[in-house]
Order: sequence, then C-alpha cells, then structure tokens
Amino acid sequence: MKMKMNKIKEEKEEKKVEYLELIYDLVFVYVIGRNNSLLHQVTDGFVEGKVFFAYILCTLTIIQIWSFTTFYINMHGRNGLRDHICLFINMFLLYFIGEGTRSHWEESLLEYHVAWGLILVNLGMQYFIELRNRGEQPEIYAQTRRMGIVLMTEAVMVLCTYPVYRATGISLAPAAVLFGIIGAMVHGSKSTVILVDFAHLTERVMLYVVFTFGEMIIALGGYFEGGVTVNSLYFSVMCFLIVVGLFLSYGTVYDHLIDREMKTSGLVYLLIHIFLIFALSIITTSLTFMHNDGIALLPKILMLIFSFLTYYGSLFLTLRYSKTKCRPGIRFVGLLVLAAVSFAALMLLFKDSSHVHIALSAAYVWGICLLLHRFRKKTLAEHQ
Repeated sequence: MKMKMNKIKEEKEEKKVEYLELIYDLVFVYVIGRNNSLLHQVTDGFVEGKVFFAYILCTLTIIQIWSFTTFYINMHGRNGLRDHICLFINMFLLYFIGEGTRSHWEESLLEYHVAWGLILVNLGMQYFIELRNRGEQPEIYAQTRRMGIVLMTEAVMVLCTYPVYRATGISLAPAAVLFGIIGAMVHGSKSTVILVDFAHLTERVMLYVVFTFGEMIIALGGYFEGGVTVNSLYFSVMCFLIVVGLFLSYGTVYDHLIDREMKTSGLVYLLIHIFLIFALSIITTSLTFMHNDGIALLPKILMLIFSFLTYYGSLFLTLRYSKTKCRPGIRFVGLLVLAAVSFAALMLLFKDSSHVHIALSAAYVWGICLLLHRFRKKTLAEHQ
C-alpha cells in the first residue's frame, strides 16, 4: 500500500469505549478530589508555594497516567483478560497515590512513588508484551518498543525518587513527569504508522472531562454547609451557572465542531486537554474559595483569571481538529480575545468584591457560550 506523507493507517474496526474503561476513570474522580484538597492548606490567606507546586505536580502526574493508559488501550487494547488485569492492578495502585496526596507529602513519599512507578512498569510491560503481535510489522514494532522504553525509563526515575530525595533532598519527580511528556512527544513525531482511533480517543477524553466536571459539581455542596443563607444561595447560583456554561461550551465544541473522523495521531489533542483538565481543577478550587473569608482576595482573583483563560485558551486550541467548514476566522478569534481582556481587566478593577468577581465570571462564561453557539449556527447554516 502506498504511503502518503510518510503516514499509513492500520486498517481495523472502529474501537468502542468499554465499560471497564469507565470504571477505571471513576478512580480518577477520587484522586482528583485528593489533588484539589491540597489547595485548601492556607497560611495567612495564601496557599503556600510548596503546596501549590505539589498540587501542580500531582495533577500532571495523574493526567499523565491516564493519558498513557488511554493511548495504550486505543492503539493496542483488545478488551481481553490481560488488558483487564492491567487496568485492575493500576486501579488498586491509584488508591495509594490518592492516599499519598497530602500537604505533608514527605510522610507518604515512599508509597506514592512506589505506586506511581509500578503503574508505569505495568504499562511499559504491556507495550513489550505487545511486541510479539507485531513481529511482521516492523514500523509498528519499532514505535511500540520505543514507547515501552519511554515508560520504563520514567518508571526507573520515579522509583529512584525516594532514595535520592532521602540522600540529597532533591526530588526527581518533576524531571520524571517532564521526561514522560517529552518522550511521548518524540515518540509521536517519529511514528510512521497512525494507530490511533481518533473517534475513540476524543470520546475517552470527553468522558474524563465529564468526570472532572463531576468533581466540580460535588465541590459546590460546600456552599450549603451550615444551612442556606442569602449569601450562600447567591454564590451557589452563580457557581452553578458557571459550571453549566463551561460544560455547554465544551459540549458545543465536542459535539458539533470537532472532526472525530480525522486521521491524526491525536497527541497534540491529548496534550491540549492536559491543560484544559488542569484548568478545570483550578476553577473548582477557585469557586470553593469564593465564599471562604480566610482566603485573601488577590489569590482568588488571580486563580479565577488564570483558570478561565487557560480553560478557554485550551478549548479553542482544540479547534485545530475541527471540521474544515468549522474553522474559526479572524473576527471570531478577535471577539474571543476582546472578551478575555475585558474579563481580566474588570476582575482587577473590582478587586475588592468577591460578589462582583463571581458575577463577572458567570457573565464571561455565558458570553463565550453564546458566542460559540452563534458561531456553530452560523457556520452550519452557511454550509447547508
């Protein structure tokens, strides 16, 4: 078969999302909640820098584990016994990661990194076992072996973190996460065969986003602790509107604009979602901070601005995977930039009122939601 632009696609049936994948994702809801709890450790109205860095690292670690697992299932998964055992083992190990996610992380350093390392070893072994099925496909064999090496190398770095930290006080964990990201990108750039089922990948990513929204909805329950007051009702209504608007914006892009039949490795699409999911986690924490008088206003404002702009920036970057007729024009992009700048400016202008902040956030979210809705209707109408 003739190769086009050095890319060929393996013929295979469309992959469906299996029930076991959904059960596996449920464990991540627990771990996401544990990660978000890190930011509730406040000193003098501010989250400590060390704790915030631990939060970023733990969040990226969890998203990376999920991404590695999803890519393996997408490309090589057969919904067989070996796949099931691999997932169940990693599900169990994720509980140790969740339990080890705490502000005093030094106390659980060993269990966290042993569990993390074993998860990577488990995934790496799946790639090496898969080699026996790819002996007559040299291109696929090479890229499968390459990804297995990336996972095993990161696993060694993770498993060495505890003894190195005890001996020197230096953590290898950030370097391990960075190595995994770079290694996966290099692996993707060298792949000559497109094995990824993009429709399956987009659905898996969408489901992870939905579970992240689920954690956000659970967090809203904190507004009703101690009974319902006018103040708590105001913030809960605003927050609920924000969650709904964020979800509808994502739904509009996913359901109507993304070309799920596109032939692509999907690596950049998944990378974009790492930042999108990270932004959603920050939004969840920011919303829970809004009614907490123990948190200084400045970090609340900055977290809201950063998280919303990161979320929408990531969401609109996914439009590079949109249908040809749905590619945004300069005018649409200009409106989005204007809305973002106006939102940030108004948030800083009214920096002394959390009631105004939450209302501005809701207005911004629904403004973008309506822009997307109009863009979708106009685009589809022009191509009917």
